[in-house]
Amino acid sequence: MNSQPLSPAARNAALARLSSEELDVLVIGGGVVGAGAALDAVTRGLKVGLVEARDYASGTSSRSSKLFHGGLRYLEQLNFGLVFEALRERALVLNTLCPHLARPVPFIYPLEKPIDRGYVGLGVGVYDVMGAGRGVPSHMKHLSRKKTMESFPSGKLSTIRGAVRFYEGQVDDARHTMMLARTAAEYGALCANSTRVTGFLREADRVVGVVAKDLESGAEIRIRAREVINAAGVWTDEIQRMVGGRGQFQVRASKGIHIVVPRNRINSATGIITRTEKSLLFIIPWGSHWIIGTTDTDWNLDLAHPAASSTDIDYVLDHANRLLADPITREDVVGVYAGLRPLLAGESDSTSKLSREHAVSSPVRGLTMIAGGKYTTYRVMAKDAVDSAVHGLEQVVPASCTERVLLAGADGYRGDWNARHLIAERSGLHVSKIEHLLGRYGSLVSELLDLVAERPELGEPLASAPEYLRVEAYYAASHEGALHLEDVLTRRTRISIEVPDRGEAAAAEVAELIAPVLGWGEDHVAREIEHYRARIKAERDSQTKPDDDTADAARLGAPDVRVGARGTD
Repeated sequence: MNSQPLSPAARNAALARLSSEELDVLVIGGGVVGAGAALDAVTRGLKVGLVEARDYASGTSSRSSKLFHGGLRYLEQLNFGLVFEALRERALVLNTLCPHLARPVPFIYPLEKPIDRGYVGLGVGVYDVMGAGRGVPSHMKHLSRKKTMESFPSGKLSTIRGAVRFYEGQVDDARHTMMLARTAAEYGALCANSTRVTGFLREADRVVGVVAKDLESGAEIRIRAREVINAAGVWTDEIQRMVGGRGQFQVRASKGIHIVVPRNRINSATGIITRTEKSLLFIIPWGSHWIIGTTDTDWNLDLAHPAASSTDIDYVLDHANRLLADPITREDVVGVYAGLRPLLAGESDSTSKLSREHAVSSPVRGLTMIAGGKYTTYRVMAKDAVDSAVHGLEQVVPASCTERVLLAGADGYRGDWNARHLIAERSGLHVSKIEHLLGRYGSLVSELLDLVAERPELGEPLASAPEYLRVEAYYAASHEGALHLEDVLTRRTRISIEVPDRGEAAAAEVAELIAPVLGWGEDHVAREIEHYRARIKAERDSQTKPDDDTADAARLGAPDVRVGARGTD
């Protein structure tokens, strides 16, 4: 397998082949479903391409609650099929496919009224039984008020009467999605980010490929494929319009925002889940921070850069503070992000009631559309999309095998984890740094340590974001498909939401590290830093605005770093 499948050179080679060879399947969209579909198709022995308008996971797939979970709320809707499917997929991810990227995390559901214990206990109990033995400890436990407060000292004693404890799975969504694309590339898929589809190639009544623009060079290319899969998420309807009209389903965008606060601001041994009037609110442990969210509101504005308003942030703070003895404030917030859920439109106007299940259709011969779903069930969605597409190939195609395909970094991870003290000794890095790297790269850690051995200065922490090593920024560009400073600071790492200045100081240091890999001169470095700082300023500005319209206008004050990237992704 190619050890640098998402290197700049590999991208250029992929673009050359995409423009000169006919594919069996071309996937549009480098989110979790698109990357998953590319991996599914290529591991069936098909010739596959994957194009993404911006960066892998740059949309919805980097802005989730970062959980692999069954969906407690769907039990209330009696949607047992979706919950069971999600719990099965959670187990696959945690146990088999990528144990280096996903891990079980304990949560409590605080009880506020006497009736809650029976109601919540029954719901969590059913959830627990459905997921028993599926990747997380299956021991739901009822906690008294005293035990709850011991576990959650920051809890408000006057509000909390007890709790139910259980487990969920956690993942860095952006890294997981990028690793799906990387694994697909290792199996031979031709992957190109910064490649925006602008139209379709047609022969009679059939789609036979796409017209795309390389947003790095500005060049237009024509990509021929026997079947095209549209996995563009919230951009599904825009892609459908390119082929002439509406498809068999519509997608509505629902905005969810999260805030990030330092870990020492809330004293709790577990994550916390509670109900709001609209959905569930999560307080999720995230390294040295907590992620708190989310909201669920209709969004009809810019799809590429959804903005969190001041009202959104207040909503999350208010609901979290219902449970906290020492309320968190705006001053505690170090990061904010907003994402869009691609929901299948139904009869209800309320996004919280729209379907989280997915649908597959073929509005035109040669084109398959996949939409809806939830992050946890990405693999099933990808499988269903490829199953539909291969009907049009008129050949025998093997069944999906992705439930047995380990993601890059998974093979050998457990052995490396057990040997982490020896690896630390050999590398000269502290064992805590090796643990950090293993949790982000798995067995691929050897590639980073080889770079550090060649250039010891890469083993030093970033001055303005010391939780990350300099080698991680370098490796993001050399091996992980990052083409811009923003890609490194927001998705390959989480510096943009984990440090109070949102990566403003780290920008120059990281740009200098990746410039040689990406062939940047001094002017290009300065331009990337300027773009990133403008983005941070626009985001901060948007988060002071009272509503979606004014927040969106403020966020759009920063131009996109990719040439011509505005518009359909």
